[in-house]
Amino acid sequence: MTSEPTLQTDIERLPRRRIVVTVLGTIQIFAWGSTYYLPAVLAKPIAGDTGWSLSWIVGALSLGMLTSGFVAPRIGRTIDRWGGRPVLAASAVLFGVGLTGLALSPNLVVYILAWIAIGLGMAAGLYDATFSTLGRIYGADARQAITAVTLFGGLASTACWPLSAYLTSELGWRGACLAYAAFHLLIACPAYLLTLPREAERKPHVAADAPASDLVPRAPTTQFILLACIWALASGITSVVSVHLLTMLQSRDIALAAAVALGALVGPAQVGARIVEMFIGRYHRPIWTLVASTLLVAIGLAFLWSGLAVLSLALMLYGAGVGIHSIARGTLPLSLFGPEGYATLMGRLARPSLIAGAASPTLGAVLLEQSGTETTLGALAVLALVNVLITGALFVAMAKHRA
Repeated sequence: MTSEPTLQTDIERLPRRRIVVTVLGTIQIFAWGSTYYLPAVLAKPIAGDTGWSLSWIVGALSLGMLTSGFVAPRIGRTIDRWGGRPVLAASAVLFGVGLTGLALSPNLVVYILAWIAIGLGMAAGLYDATFSTLGRIYGADARQAITAVTLFGGLASTACWPLSAYLTSELGWRGACLAYAAFHLLIACPAYLLTLPREAERKPHVAADAPASDLVPRAPTTQFILLACIWALASGITSVVSVHLLTMLQSRDIALAAAVALGALVGPAQVGARIVEMFIGRYHRPIWTLVASTLLVAIGLAFLWSGLAVLSLALMLYGAGVGIHSIARGTLPLSLFGPEGYATLMGRLARPSLIAGAASPTLGAVLLEQSGTETTLGALAVLALVNVLITGALFVAMAKHRA
């Protein structure tokens, strides 16, 4: 009976929400830009300087993402128990160590090990961990803060691709990695420690038939499984498109400059859709955000596959869907399962999506080589449609649960 007043007192002692969101959102820009989006700019300079295989240079990111997927559940349990402050601060240290390892790597083995360290940091410092931190701090009121953080994160490629290119031209690829490492160690880590509250330990709540070491979703298993499938499919689709979009556009006799210009529409579409969601999200349940997201992605990919002269519209629809999917990813589990054990649940949901995101670019490359762009886009459009159907099944499961 005393938990609500205690929680209210804790929130009153927090820094202003605007400060927390601004700090976390700004760091997300560089967290994504110096990890997930880094090989897009640095892969060729690294290959040219070292002579290492380009497939291994890019594939090391996949190994880092796989590592992230495997440790994500433990990260979630840690945030649930101790709060996000120590976890996010540790992510900044891991990013700094990993990026320093990249910069100093004398051979491919050390380079890959550095990406594994970065993968640990990705589990502890990207969206899932940040959303979990906000959920633990603000409970059921975290939706607006999560949405605001995604607005910052949507600028990661827009801000960091040019920055990475500039740093590489001025300092070389190793200097660029060191510059990002310095940001994480000297700015991000202290910012986390100074901004986020030090929270008291919370003992885990477990189901009667569950091991005492683990938390389990306190919600219908069907909803959890459907949500995990939706997250995994969405992650796989967006990973393939992110890595291979320019290749697929160029295969349609579109010049590189035009392909880059078309691809650049995705980022602003993501941010624009998130801004719209920020203003209207309070008037609808998060499931409708997910429904809109899966529909927009499916329609956008169908337009891309059709070959109609609507490529710009297709990419804008796709980008809008991907943009609000990030919001649904943080807010729908909170709405479905509540704030108790939210971080643990997010960690468990993150595992299949991160593994799918790691494996999909390689599978997409094989499909492109064997069958071509039309078949690849058709397969992605079908998968996106399947995701719409699974989302519909989740909607029905939610309705039955509430009935």
